[in-house]
Amino acid sequence: MLRRFILVVTFIGSAFSLYSQEPWDIARTAIGGKKLFIEYGRPNLKGRALADLMKQLPADRIWRAGSGPMTIFSTEADLLVGGKKVPAGNYSLYMDCPVNGDYALIINKDLGEQPEPLPKATSDRSNRPYPHFMDYKEIADKEVARLPLKKVSSQKTQVLIYEFEPAGNGAILKISWGEQAWTVDIQPDRKP
Repeated sequence: MLRRFILVVTFIGSAFSLYSQEPWDIARTAIGGKKLFIEYGRPNLKGRALADLMKQLPADRIWRAGSGPMTIFSTEADLLVGGKKVPAGNYSLYMDCPVNGDYALIINKDLGEQPEPLPKATSDRSNRPYPHFMDYKEIADKEVARLPLKKVSSQKTQVLIYEFEPAGNGAILKISWGEQAWTVDIQPDRKP
């Protein structure tokens, strides 16, 4: 019995150690002088084709847009993302990846299991929330916006990359992975 307990504890410790070593990144910008960032795990294709991984998605074809802890979209400013209003706050990101048609970025209020306060970007992932491992339909009612992504050309990358490119008063969010890349426009929400 003790041997089995030690084996289970060793396995869990090894799995946590491997999981916590996943690459992690933060994409940052400012819109209207206020911070906007995306914290995300960087899954690696390791030579595989992105199309083959996408075939493994569940039937709804929604992917959580990162690896490890929850992918977090945090803004201090009210925004127009892809022309849709997104109030200041903390959100989770997902991608709708249909077999045919355009991909979409999903901004959702659900922050996963055991969410921690998220007011600042940090590279410490020890207390980060993890997504609920469930069907997306269970949190679909917390969806803030579903934003069509524009497919663009890009250099091939083995790891998922989020980056902001300045664009007027706002920015263009570019998401690259494998041989594919997508963009969406982000502007300050100019309230009347």
